[in-house]
Amino acid sequence: MEIEEKIQKIKEWLGTGSINIFGLPMSGKDTQGVKLAEMLGAKFLSSGMIIRAMETETRQKLSDKGNLIPTNIFYEWVLPYFERRDLFDYALILSSIGRWSGEEDQVMSVAAGAGHEIKAAIILNISEADVENRFNEAKALNDRGEREDDKDLEIFHNRLKEFREKTLPVLQHYNTLGLLIEVNGDQTREAVFNEIIDKLYNKALTK
Repeated sequence: MEIEEKIQKIKEWLGTGSINIFGLPMSGKDTQGVKLAEMLGAKFLSSGMIIRAMETETRQKLSDKGNLIPTNIFYEWVLPYFERRDLFDYALILSSIGRWSGEEDQVMSVAAGAGHEIKAAIILNISEADVENRFNEAKALNDRGEREDDKDLEIFHNRLKEFREKTLPVLQHYNTLGLLIEVNGDQTREAVFNEIIDKLYNKALTK
């Protein structure tokens, strides 16, 4: 079957719902999320991008050491995006929205209330050793812009620790709900994307 047919089926299944993509730092979740949004005619929302913009606007540094921001501030800064009128008619592709265990229920509730029910959560599986290799390669090439958390190895290691301790339980919860899709993140970008499409298509067929 052609990929265009699979994408059309996914669009019909998704409607104005949401797909939440998770992964370790450097796993490619934003890259895959942007491409998926473009292919589905959806809008892309990244919690990291929103938070960094709000930190600049409010002149606060809450995540500069690699820590997740406090839950109450995450709710205040990120969750209102689900109710934006300019997003009302679109599906949403989310990049790690609700990364701290306990936030996922509130995220799902607000998303559903705004007409953007979370219909799948994707985890891009890749080892910490492999993402550290990607970190070192990106640092050598200086292709990650001005983000301090992508330049300092100690901060990067703290981000990995935060994922292990705070985000893995979120994924376990999505799995319990039957929403989690596991994708091999240690492939070419094209292969990762094709696997995402195949698995979303299969999920769409079961609903």
